[in-house]
Amino acid sequence: MRIQDILTNTDHRPWPLPSGPWRYYQEWNRALFLHWQVDYELLRPLVPVALEIDCYAGTPWVSLVAFDMQNIRPRGIPAFPPISDFHEINIRTYVRHKDRTGVYFLSIEGGKPLSCRIARQLSGLPYCYSIMAREYNCFHSKNSEYGDQFLAIYRTATRLVQKSGLDRWLTERYALFQDHPHALDVYDIHHIEWPVYQLELETLTINYPRFKHLIANPPNYAHYSSGVQVLAWAKVS
Repeated sequence: MRIQDILTNTDHRPWPLPSGPWRYYQEWNRALFLHWQVDYELLRPLVPVALEIDCYAGTPWVSLVAFDMQNIRPRGIPAFPPISDFHEINIRTYVRHKDRTGVYFLSIEGGKPLSCRIARQLSGLPYCYSIMAREYNCFHSKNSEYGDQFLAIYRTATRLVQKSGLDRWLTERYALFQDHPHALDVYDIHHIEWPVYQLELETLTINYPRFKHLIANPPNYAHYSSGVQVLAWAKVS
């Protein structure tokens, strides 16, 4: 899809596009979304006090999203696949800040050390490197520093899901909030609405000791998406 077509496809957004020019292009492809309902009291200490935890029908959620990051590049510069293409896993929760809803990353991992280093420098996001591999309908990750491990063997449907309110609440998020020692950064993003398919998990191993009380059990809900093209604006502190 042409970038101009992405920019004019905005009916699904909860607020208008930012007024300035976008800064980064990226693609989030072949995405696995695993979602858990969690206890507010367990989640609250992990989220900055400046952020309100967003709830659906009174319940907070945490999601693990595993996908292929592809063609990430600054505006006006071509992508360089040895750096711009890598596997990623993020663990996120859903938050509010002032008049906006968005996500907050509890963890963010990339499958290439140099890509993680450059992503940290350019975005300020706390990328860490994990060993990742992906084959047909299989995604595997291991991080020795934290003792984290993820394995999913799965099947996907070919028919799009008729989205519910919860489907949209979990996937359609257009702001990211990230804390730093002296600031809360806000990142605006835009993409077309996620195409969502059913996801059947044949094998699932999740061992994240830091979040064992949040995502230790099978997920309450799961999605698969072929992906979206994403435009991102410069962070605002």
